[in-house]
Amino acid sequence: MELPTPQDLRERRTTLELTQSELADAADVSQPLIARIEGGDVDPRLSTLRRIVNALQEAEGRVVRASDLMNETVISVAPDDAVRGAVELMEEEAYSQLPVLQNGVPVGSISQGDVVHAGENVGDHPVSEVMSESFPTVAPSATVDEVRNLLDHYKAVMVTDGGETVGIITEADIAAHLS
Repeated sequence: MELPTPQDLRERRTTLELTQSELADAADVSQPLIARIEGGDVDPRLSTLRRIVNALQEAEGRVVRASDLMNETVISVAPDDAVRGAVELMEEEAYSQLPVLQNGVPVGSISQGDVVHAGENVGDHPVSEVMSESFPTVAPSATVDEVRNLLDHYKAVMVTDGGETVGIITEADIAAHLS
């Protein structure tokens, strides 16, 4: 990722016909900070720079959000479901892992690897006995960069709104969007 220079930020802002105050409001920073960054007087923290770049992308209409990427149909199992049923569902859907939801709230995940590591004769056991940690969650407004960072470490990202699962995103969804 190449970081924009102060001149890059000023050029993008002026091209979009935004004032420093408008950009500051959109990025949730102060106008004097924008002026000092554009003037090269201050090196912003990465989190501040990310908010400014996201605000510029939003103004350009280029920001892709989790809600744009997610699959609204979430194939999942419950913690009380039998492991055998989870395995059958993974095979039917051609998935290697599934989220575990309890009343719409992510509580874990189960993968083929979890089942293999659990040993023999676990088919009748509840999913809760062999499941792993839940996939991370993001809000529908999360940016594609935030989702991509999580997907570097996890197989999927759950999209939740008010604690309730509204979608799921995998690397395949990111790839499909980019193509």
